Amino acid sequence: MRAKSLISKKKFSIRRELRKMIKCVCSKEKLSVDELNYSSESLATRDYSATASGYSSRPGENDTKLDNSNIEEAESSLRESGYLNYEEARALLGRLEYQKGNIEAALHVFEGIDIAAVIPKMKMSISRKCESNNKRSPQRDSVPSMSIHAVSLLLEAFFLKAKSLQTLGRFQEAAQSCKTILDTVESALPEGWPENFVSDCKLQEIVTNSVELLPELWNLAGSPQDVILSFRKALLYHWNLDTESTARIQKEFALFLLYSGYEADSPSLRSQLNGSFVPRNNIEEAVLLLLILLRNSKDRSIIHHLSFALSVCGEFMTLAQQVEELLPETMERRERYYTLALCYCGKGEHIVALDLLRNLLKNRENSVYSDCIEELLLASKICADNKVCIEDGIKFSSKAISQMHGKCNQIEAIANCLLGVLLSAKSKSVTSESEKVLIQSQAFSALKASEKLMKENDPYIVLNLCLEYAEHRKLRIAYDHAKKLIKLEGGSSISGYILLARILSAQKKFVDAEIVIDAALDQSGKWDQGELLRTKAKIQIAQGRLKNAIETYTFFLAILQVHNKNLGTANKVMKCKRNRDRRLEVEVWHDLANVYTALSRWHDAEICLAKSQAIDPYSASRLHSTGLLNEARGLHQEALKSYKKALDIEPNHVASLISTACVLRKLGGQSSSLIVRSLLTDALKLDTTNSSAWYNLGLLYKADLGTSALEAAECFETAVFLEESSPIEPFR
Repeated sequence: MRAKSLISKKKFSIRRELRKMIKCVCSKEKLSVDELNYSSESLATRDYSATASGYSSRPGENDTKLDNSNIEEAESSLRESGYLNYEEARALLGRLEYQKGNIEAALHVFEGIDIAAVIPKMKMSISRKCESNNKRSPQRDSVPSMSIHAVSLLLEAFFLKAKSLQTLGRFQEAAQSCKTILDTVESALPEGWPENFVSDCKLQEIVTNSVELLPELWNLAGSPQDVILSFRKALLYHWNLDTESTARIQKEFALFLLYSGYEADSPSLRSQLNGSFVPRNNIEEAVLLLLILLRNSKDRSIIHHLSFALSVCGEFMTLAQQVEELLPETMERRERYYTLALCYCGKGEHIVALDLLRNLLKNRENSVYSDCIEELLLASKICADNKVCIEDGIKFSSKAISQMHGKCNQIEAIANCLLGVLLSAKSKSVTSESEKVLIQSQAFSALKASEKLMKENDPYIVLNLCLEYAEHRKLRIAYDHAKKLIKLEGGSSISGYILLARILSAQKKFVDAEIVIDAALDQSGKWDQGELLRTKAKIQIAQGRLKNAIETYTFFLAILQVHNKNLGTANKVMKCKRNRDRRLEVEVWHDLANVYTALSRWHDAEICLAKSQAIDPYSASRLHSTGLLNEARGLHQEALKSYKKALDIEPNHVASLISTACVLRKLGGQSSSLIVRSLLTDALKLDTTNSSAWYNLGLLYKADLGTSALEAAECFETAVFLEESSPIEPFR
């Protein structure tokens, strides 16, 4: 009982002296050395009260009740070490000022701590504590250690100093203060923070908060490289973080990699394990983090960020696989089907995407969720862009319009535009002339309605209106829309320049068309000039400048050869671009072969066709060019064989249909007239604006005694009209 009474008296004495000390600091009084004899490094010997007198609390608040947590913290330190030294006292008082909201006063107090002096002691204390927990004998060292409570107190002071500097906008200094905490711990425990290191949860809390705060501070300080390094250290070093903290850090790091605009260096070799995957760029590192999060977190936003990351690098099927593997409660059925449809669209599996949307929309017809506008628009766009299931596409877009009810004019404008595109596509397949005129009228009405509804000019709507006007040979209006399209896209789209050049070529303004292409070439990169150079060569051919066209084609092929060598092992996006370039290369070889054929340079034409065959052995376009070469040589039977092979590969190849009809008409025969008429009629069904088909049909009617001269004249008249307004290449 007597011992218990002595302990109680000692505890009361500590509290009394401590309260007296802190009250004295806050009230501008001084303690004598006799009154505070815990240490030669006591607060009194540094005459701290004079420096802190102006920063304690607001006037009239010197007797504010002291925070019990500060008292208990100091008591712990006093019990363990026998004294409260100068740095610890500053840490306590700084925390008190911070809790009161006196940020500048707190910062002034924290800045008085001699960091260089206390850090070696802190490192030694942390290291020895780890050794004692591992039941190893502590190493002797000349540097005196401190209690673990004192370590916690000082680390908290560094953290609060960082928070104070952050509040005052001094982000660089704040980051350095926060970094001091982590560097101290890492230096003391180079192998990582052991799980059973200490029972003091406050120390763990300070370290966890510092790990999460440091990247934010570096980001505010405008130092992205330090942000990257701090995030990587947070995840690679064993800080003994809880699952929630780790997930937050992984997510913030992934978002920084995706959206910061700063390209990070690859992780250092020191942090790479043998056989482990090493991210090569921001996207790969972000995807890796998001995939880890997707397995361990229920945050629904992760799949959206992962969708963006995988879409950027063209990994649509990887995204589809991740979505399919998600648990039902993670993503609702409607969102899952819509995301999968987008993935398959991105991969080019349009029919699969359309089937998914049909399945979803069919099950939703009797559901309370009748608002499926996004799904309906995507389904109709697939039908419109790929010219498949036209009737279904019309139903989808019409249903989307009926569900709008004035909700959003811009979306309704897109729906009307899709309806117009689909109706225009349908008009090309009907046989009745009156029905065709009616559907074309409906298509124009829908497209004009979309133009009126859009509050802001939409490039997609303007493009389709331009194409529709151009195909109906309303070239002046089409020209205005093409210029508007280029302006809307800020000159960033090659297709806009090409469309404008084709419209100018239809107006027979070849010089202006070439100027437009040259302007586009000046603004585009070397590797994106393929279509532009091919269009320029076509313009030169239309002007009869065949040698200039050969030079342009040769220049394009040289650029393409260099580009293919530079690609190396490219990602999927670049591989897709390379596939497009190869298709374009094939067409350029065919164009070049046709130019050499026109110049009677048979050998050069054969070389070009051989180059094309090496890339694509089953090309209807190549076989058609081969037929033209044979026909120019007078080998009509050989030409006919080539055209027939082209039609075997692609039955709807319009050029081969017309060329076959021309050769058969020249060869003559009892039944050839009916076959020629059938071939030309089929060609006109596929392309009603083909002037060559109309002209050859006129020649057939003229030679046929069973038809009237009026029919032949109408064909010639149509051919002349179309020839006068024909572009160098089809508008679409």
